[in-house]
Amino acid sequence: MNDLKNLVRDVPDFPKKGIIFRDITPLLQNPKGLRTAVEIISDYYKNKKIDIVVGTEARGFILAPTVAFNLGAGFTPIRKPGKLPCEKISMNYALEYGTDVLEIHKDGIRKGQNVLMVDDLLATGGTMSACCKMVESLGGNIVGCAFLIELTFLNGKKNLNPYTIFSVIKY
Repeated sequence: MNDLKNLVRDVPDFPKKGIIFRDITPLLQNPKGLRTAVEIISDYYKNKKIDIVVGTEARGFILAPTVAFNLGAGFTPIRKPGKLPCEKISMNYALEYGTDVLEIHKDGIRKGQNVLMVDDLLATGGTMSACCKMVESLGGNIVGCAFLIELTFLNGKKNLNPYTIFSVIKY
């Protein structure tokens, strides 16, 4: 994991003063790093009978479809408002430094599907909690929440109880 951690760039004071942004761009640019990160997540869930992988805009879109491909599952996006063309549901949620809204197509999850939630970063858990609530409201069974990075000092896991959390890199 240290090899992957070394591929994450720290950007101080972004998006605002006092925050250290964990930039995954160098990891994504590194073919071995990207493959390793996706394989670690995929291997963890390979025997969990995942039907659909949900990824959150924007960086969750990078990892979730490749994990879905490895698992032989489908992919459903959760997007910012105004990006999905068909009937959808919305959820407001708190970020670590503000608030936002996310949406999912109503037909993005079928009742009873086993769902893996994937995003790049677990901070406070607000984004993923909102995503999980939307998926469950559509009848999805959340098997787990997977993250490339977890900021453990923010204790986001507590906002995702009772879901199983898997993180590749922890700070």
